[in-house]
Amino acid sequence: MIIGLTGVSGSGKSEVSRIMRDSGAFVIDCDAIAHDNMAPGGTAYDEIVSFFGRDILKEDKTVDRKKLGGIVFSDRKKLASLNDITHKYIKAEVLRLIEEHRADKCIVIDAPLLFEAGLEKYCNEVWGVSAPYLQRLERITKRDGISRSMAEKRFENQADSERLMKLCDVVIENGSALDELEKKVMTEMKNKELI
Repeated sequence: MIIGLTGVSGSGKSEVSRIMRDSGAFVIDCDAIAHDNMAPGGTAYDEIVSFFGRDILKEDKTVDRKKLGGIVFSDRKKLASLNDITHKYIKAEVLRLIEEHRADKCIVIDAPLLFEAGLEKYCNEVWGVSAPYLQRLERITKRDGISRSMAEKRFENQADSERLMKLCDVVIENGSALDELEKKVMTEMKNKELI
């Protein structure tokens, strides 16, 4: 079974992904693939540098993700351009990994932009992770070391969480303690006979 896992920043999608991995699922982490593609020598590196300019590079020639984030999360057109560059490479790697792990009982495609990248069509089900706005805000300011206004700007340039959840087959609410989240995910996996 292939499950698409999605959710906006700070929803706790990575936590759900970890729980599923710990329960035996093979997880394809699209953020990790994007990071690899963006590294020097990566499939998307030259295109990104060519489009955004050398100002986004650190001294060691790696992409300064914080600087790039500052650019794309304050300009929808530039965010769309970054997605146009990266999605094709992410999709190719996801399809390769699905093929490689075809025999696994459960494959999870962990992708914040699952629908935008067109990956939902390879999934049997899509699970969405949702959390209250203020909780998400607090999580990402802590996690990414950014200001509240920067976090709010990021939210403005992302899909609306409620609308995103309406596209999902299963919605996992993540507004409580970690052990509660684990129970919800494990129950869902047991119901689908994935564990």
